[in-house]
Amino acid sequence: MEGYLIYIIFFHILGAIIWIGGMVVIRLAVHPALQNIGDDHIRIARTLEVTGRLFMVVLPFIIILLATGLYLAHLFGFRGHTKLSTIVHVKESIWLLMTLNYGLMVWLRFKAQDAYLKSNIMVAKKMLAPISKYLLPLNIFLGMLAIFFGLVLRGF
Repeated sequence: MEGYLIYIIFFHILGAIIWIGGMVVIRLAVHPALQNIGDDHIRIARTLEVTGRLFMVVLPFIIILLATGLYLAHLFGFRGHTKLSTIVHVKESIWLLMTLNYGLMVWLRFKAQDAYLKSNIMVAKKMLAPISKYLLPLNIFLGMLAIFFGLVLRGF
């Protein structure tokens, strides 16, 4: 299986790029552009569409990241109480927090969509607000930390 190691690492890094990069693009480019739409109804509809697409695109990459990360930790034998095993556990904890946060964002988005479909624009806005204000930035920050710790594990 070690002959495939380069591919496993590639897919692990690709998963991180897609997940974190997608969140960065949404938060720093798409979200500000959506705020230029004056009609709340249209802005909420576009926001629901964009977030729905993002969440569907990143889900398989979250799964790939989990699978490759667990495999790499097993392959390299990061067990016991070494500095490297501690970093692996910190990195696993970060990805777990990010995944839970992702689940919360998906749940809020579905609640917002339900409110939107019932023509309750104010509730939809209230459900979507924490995603852009707090949850996406939190996951971006955590993702960058996880990437940093990944570099530390590889000896950079």
